[in-house]
Amino acid sequence: MRMIFKSMDRSVLYSVWVALLAFVPLISSPAAADPGKTPETSTSAPNLNLEDRPLDRDIRAGTSYATVAKKVAGSVVNIYSTTIVRHPFVDDPLFRRFFGGDGSRMPRDQKAQGLGSGVIVSPDGYILTANHVVEGADSIKVALGEEKFDAKIIGTDAPTDVAVLKIEAPRTLPAIKIANSDHLEVGDVVLAIGNPFGLGQTVTMGIVSAVDRGGLGITDYENFIQTDAAINQGNSGGPLVDAEGRLVGINTAILSRSGGFQGVGLAVPANMAVNVLNQLIAKGQVSRGFLGINIQPLTPELAKAFQLPGASSGVLVGGVTPGSAAQNAGVKDGDLIVAFNGKTVTDPRSLQLAVSQTPPGSKFNVKVLRVEPGRKPAERTLSAMLDELPQDVLTAGEKSPSRSQPKSEYDALDGVEIADLDSRLRREFDIPNSVRGAIVSNVDPSSNAAEAGLRVGEVILELNRKPVQSADQAVELSEKATGDTILLRVWSKNGPGAMGGTRYVAVDNQKRK
Repeated sequence: MRMIFKSMDRSVLYSVWVALLAFVPLISSPAAADPGKTPETSTSAPNLNLEDRPLDRDIRAGTSYATVAKKVAGSVVNIYSTTIVRHPFVDDPLFRRFFGGDGSRMPRDQKAQGLGSGVIVSPDGYILTANHVVEGADSIKVALGEEKFDAKIIGTDAPTDVAVLKIEAPRTLPAIKIANSDHLEVGDVVLAIGNPFGLGQTVTMGIVSAVDRGGLGITDYENFIQTDAAINQGNSGGPLVDAEGRLVGINTAILSRSGGFQGVGLAVPANMAVNVLNQLIAKGQVSRGFLGINIQPLTPELAKAFQLPGASSGVLVGGVTPGSAAQNAGVKDGDLIVAFNGKTVTDPRSLQLAVSQTPPGSKFNVKVLRVEPGRKPAERTLSAMLDELPQDVLTAGEKSPSRSQPKSEYDALDGVEIADLDSRLRREFDIPNSVRGAIVSNVDPSSNAAEAGLRVGEVILELNRKPVQSADQAVELSEKATGDTILLRVWSKNGPGAMGGTRYVAVDNQKRK
């Protein structure tokens, strides 16, 4: 089980979420996978027992869940991983001299043991678990009651923390029934089953505390089920089931300040886990859709700058990658995406999830609000074929930059020094030749621009939707700007993508009183 030591101040969590990850896999195997290992693959589709029917919430709660626990127990397995930890200097000739020429007194390889749980999802032995339970393991044993089996890794997916194992048994195995996790509601009773601390199979009960939980930085794609059912070390990869004993999630992490369970457990939804499982079995890896845009949340400041005072949700397009699916569809910088394939888009994470779960090569529709200078916002529906997310990109190309900061009492660009881009500055800040604009050479920390998120080394490409080609032009446009907000479009080396990315910054244009 992974832990996150979470501050009580949520603003701190989101502003420095990378630093607060510090999640600790509650297993003792190393975190790094063996790059030389090739996952086992299979082309035969698993025989999953899927059930789309929602939970019957009109049934009066009973006084015992013993029947449910017995029903599920046979599908839950304990997972024991072993990793060989080789001494880092064992092959160093100089080091070997200190332990005899023949190396007879050299330090021996050590075995690191890991502990986790899993759940059987098909009668022929496919098992769902958490990726961090088996990551880097040299051998894996699966215990089903008193029986133990050698397990093969069919595939792993670190972006969702899901892994698929396979065991060969001389009999048909008891596969769990899988529910449609989209039907879960806050308040539904759930049971967490696993092997905490190696005690043996244990059942804990709680309720669904929240759904669609994200923004925690645990994985690249977050859509967690939150529960107060007790989850501890050894529960990782085990099932979270509903009151009818159907799989609704795979337990993966806890939020904790003490290292132990404190009432906040997180599980990967069954729908996401099954999608990953099917792809890993079919081709050994997960393919995800990719639009090719830089996205950011629609803040009140940006809504005002784009003349969208009534808009409170959606995703602002800060930049479009040339030749991408988004460009082929006709998406433009400054568009506000409000729906993807008929589903409402509320924030960057909801769009990331929707795109990632859409097969590459399939047709997609995206609904945008387009705001062009001097015109009223116009709604447009665009379509094209979805690209495949490059394996080395993950979600970097479609992540949101930091949020805007509170307003102050300075002019919009007071305290900002800008310069023309020349070869020296391009080398110093690693700016591609294709980027044109005025570079920010200094920002007063107390200025409006600094509080809005403008940083040294960023390049101002547009000011109030007008292109900027030089420092003089940027100054001229800022002096002529009217209204309470100046809208900048900037390029940043630290933006999404290997070559940087673009985003919008709304700077308060109110003068000091």
